[in-house]
Amino acid sequence: MRIATLTLHPALDKSADVERMVPERKLRCSTPHYDAGGGGINVSKGVRRLGGQSTAVFPIGGNNGQRLLDLLEKEGVIVAPVETAAETRENFSVFETTTGHQYRFTLPGEPLSEADAEACLDAVWRLQPDLVVASGSLPPGLPVDYYAQVATRVRQMGAQLVLDTSGDALKAALETGIYLLKPNIGELSRLVGSERLEMNQVDDAAMSLIHSGKCEIVVVSMGPHGALLASRDGFVHVPAPIVDKRSTVGAGDSMVAGLVWALAQGKPLLEMTQIGVACGTAATMNAGTELFRSEDVWRLLAWIQTFGKRYRFTDF
Repeated sequence: MRIATLTLHPALDKSADVERMVPERKLRCSTPHYDAGGGGINVSKGVRRLGGQSTAVFPIGGNNGQRLLDLLEKEGVIVAPVETAAETRENFSVFETTTGHQYRFTLPGEPLSEADAEACLDAVWRLQPDLVVASGSLPPGLPVDYYAQVATRVRQMGAQLVLDTSGDALKAALETGIYLLKPNIGELSRLVGSERLEMNQVDDAAMSLIHSGKCEIVVVSMGPHGALLASRDGFVHVPAPIVDKRSTVGAGDSMVAGLVWALAQGKPLLEMTQIGVACGTAATMNAGTELFRSEDVWRLLAWIQTFGKRYRFTDF
């Protein structure tokens, strides 16, 4: 099964450590670490770490774009970049070593023209994938219904769309219909028009999206509580093992990578979700913007499949 990821708002991610964040003082940081970032790009990196392969489609520009491209090629990720005049944005995060707190700074980036975004969609079309993963925020310059346009194009090419975004862009795409959605609890509550969802309400909310025909599969990420899988066959909770958390950056993208890799391997939906939870949990064990290590994933998956079945959804 061929996989293509679409990242319309990529970023060069920079991370460093500092002893303590103090206002109005010059802070001595560690040597910065650079990663190629953006939702779909992270998914392609994760699929590669699991032993699979996908093609990452994204716009790039300027020195940041070239550095991002070099980083991906070093990781062995297949790329289909679309060159633009706009400089690729940069994000940075700071890990405070004395407290374990992490500070994340996300910059907006320059506008992306609809022509450049259309060129990205054309690049996906030429690949003729079976699965398309559209992940991340929309850059300035694109209409809020752009992911809905993506959903339409993906359906026309006979592929299935996995979507991981938020806000009005997500609502618009769901009106068109998608294959798999991965919201967190906050995003799910907004989709169903609720200010807040209690843990025992998540299953009904997820199933309502299934019954309305907006998507076929919903995997709700619940942080340290794992995930809820919902499909036409019902719902099931997959708990996450307790680990020493260092960073949550990339955990959601890592979960999507696990889900997509498992789908491409023909895994059953329950095992797909277990692998996704293992990938997301493994990502939290690493500092900065680094994703998961594959050896951590398989170790955590063994726990989930052996001990996770002891827990019920109502225990959380």
